[in-house]
Amino acid sequence: MKPAICLESEILDFTGVQLCNPYRITIPQGVTVVIGPNGAGKTTLGNILERGWNFRSNKLSTPSGEKIEVRRIEFSDIHSLSGMKVEYYQQRYEATMNDEVPTVAEVVGAGVESEQWAKLTTLFHLQNIESNKINFLSSGELRKLLIINALLTPADAIVLDNPYIGLDSESRQTLNEAIKSLTDEGVAVILLIANPDDLPDFVDCIVPMRKLKIGEPITQFPSMLRMRNRLVSLFDFAVDVSSISAPMPDPEQISTVVKLDGCTVRYGNRTIVDNVDWEIRDCENWSLSGPNGSGKSTLLSLICADNPQGYSNRITLFDRRRGSGESIWDIKRRIAMISPERTLHFHPAGDVRTIIAQGLNDTSGVFIAPKPIQLELADKWISLLHLEDLVGRNFTTLSSGERQMVMLARVFIKQPRLMILDEPFHGLDLARQRAVRAIINHFAARAKSDRQRFPMSIIIVTHYESELPECVEFTKQL
Repeated sequence: MKPAICLESEILDFTGVQLCNPYRITIPQGVTVVIGPNGAGKTTLGNILERGWNFRSNKLSTPSGEKIEVRRIEFSDIHSLSGMKVEYYQQRYEATMNDEVPTVAEVVGAGVESEQWAKLTTLFHLQNIESNKINFLSSGELRKLLIINALLTPADAIVLDNPYIGLDSESRQTLNEAIKSLTDEGVAVILLIANPDDLPDFVDCIVPMRKLKIGEPITQFPSMLRMRNRLVSLFDFAVDVSSISAPMPDPEQISTVVKLDGCTVRYGNRTIVDNVDWEIRDCENWSLSGPNGSGKSTLLSLICADNPQGYSNRITLFDRRRGSGESIWDIKRRIAMISPERTLHFHPAGDVRTIIAQGLNDTSGVFIAPKPIQLELADKWISLLHLEDLVGRNFTTLSSGERQMVMLARVFIKQPRLMILDEPFHGLDLARQRAVRAIINHFAARAKSDRQRFPMSIIIVTHYESELPECVEFTKQL
């Protein structure tokens, strides 16, 4: 393959993070996959390719001798794309708070009139979304929009940071077809991934990374299956679930954790959730499945008391009918949740240790200084999840996988009566996925063995059945 970008410096730097580049690698035209565990430096490498050309420590060159146009895309880019920030996660469910939020057409501009827009939105099943407010889109729909917007005006090279997470199987296949069409047009595509299973069948170069070191590029791989198996050696993360401490006791006996009776959510003439029934009993473990845009996140917002339309539906939470005099905090003190939307709109104060400790509180977006005993418990989860290198870091400086691990620690530390894990494996490398599944299975097994001391019900959302922990007993399909 012809070279596209040559990384000639042995040490590459971006905002204080240094990467060792002993092989002085060359990114070729075609498809290059950069793969490694969370914290390996993949996002930093993507930033260097896009914005690190003028750093004195970085020597990047091209065959033409001129800087080329490189565009990097990750999930948080929706903020820069739309030119605004939704202030908090629940805002999209409150109609009066969305007047200033732009529509898809306002964000994309003249591109929505092009033939390419019509072609791509059809391929990604996003037809007729031009009038939708940006923050009414699901996480999967937002990812598709970012990808489509980038493909409307392709650069010389495109860096896709964890592009497959949040996409259903059909959308993944569509993305692969779009990548192939880009390379046919001479665009270099660099995929940053953390799981060998995400390695597409069409790859020209594989660059392994580990501990901020760029490995020797691999360009010969006669069998993709053997290549995936070989790359597994990059991932060696494990957790000791026996060190997980007992939660604070919840003495109240509960039989029905969640009951939705014909629940419907509408915004104007759009029906997002239509007449859904669902009952979750104490200590049951469920998966919630459905394609992008099927209403999974909206349904969960009813359960978490984040959606005002919860009051107009027949909902029972923890044996109490919504609207019978309970406060929102009565509900939230028993629930902990992670989701792509919550992470996207998370604006924390404090370092990683503080953020994790605040998971013991029932508020999000409100700073409450942790107590010493809460910080001690946070330290135990930091040790359990091997997050020591992140202590003291600001949340905004973390990669997507590192942020996901911090948000999971923030949920796990609470050990709630109802744990909601919406796409919990987003951005996690292969070994950390195994570790998170082990923790979930531990919680579930403990609840089954002693419901009095360790009651917990679990809801998990994922597009891939292979990601589900063994403890999952039931499935709700939308």
